[in-house]
Amino acid sequence: MLRTHRRILRWPALLRRRARRNRMATLLLAFTVSLIFIFPFYCIYKPPNLLIRYFQHRWPDVLFHVSTSAKVVALTIDDAPSAHTREIMDVLRENGVTATFFIIGSQAAGTEQREILRDLVREGHELGNHAMRDEPARALSDEVLATQIRDVEAVIREAYAAAESPAPPKYFRPGSGFFSERMLKNVKGLGYRLVLGSIYPHDPQISFWRINARHVLSMLRPGGVVICHDRRSWTAPMLRRVLPEMSRRGYQVTTITGLLREV
Repeated sequence: MLRTHRRILRWPALLRRRARRNRMATLLLAFTVSLIFIFPFYCIYKPPNLLIRYFQHRWPDVLFHVSTSAKVVALTIDDAPSAHTREIMDVLRENGVTATFFIIGSQAAGTEQREILRDLVREGHELGNHAMRDEPARALSDEVLATQIRDVEAVIREAYAAAESPAPPKYFRPGSGFFSERMLKNVKGLGYRLVLGSIYPHDPQISFWRINARHVLSMLRPGGVVICHDRRSWTAPMLRRVLPEMSRRGYQVTTITGLLREV
């Protein structure tokens, strides 16, 4: 009888311990499920260096980054020319930096836009091919994509001729940043190297330049390829913050061609 009474008295403590264990198990399960869902999105927003190295090994014909110990990074700017290009040029000039601008052909139809491209070349910048329109290149047929690349190539050649400069190597960046093996074969057949990158602040979606600047600087590594975008008012302020800090850390910022010299 006494033993039974003691057992009854212990029940509240046993129940409390069991409840604590259940709470811990529930919290652990919730954390694990959250991690499973969040981690892929984190890898998209801020891919680990190991993942970038894997991509470069898996697709050696696509440029993600360059394996080097030298503090050199390439700066690439998509969606040029625009009403913001000259302000971006001013920031680059102030910091003694050159970049590779990927050109959308439909944005370079007018005289003013062609003059911007000419002036980019005159100031030592490089022009790459971003097809004719701001659209997912992977959705285009081989024939349509090839036609667009050739049309933009003609615009680029015209800009280099106007600047009295020899044409650069051929670089292509697909709209939306996705490619397929078929696209890769098509692009190579046209004499282009497909260029992606390793440092991307998702600036088309995130308009806060301080956040974008912090993102770029947090991922800064030798051999990196920075991707940012023209046609946005927040790009120039972001570069005003990022470029002096890169210099302070001892980095040289250059074009894709300049970075590839490190290989």
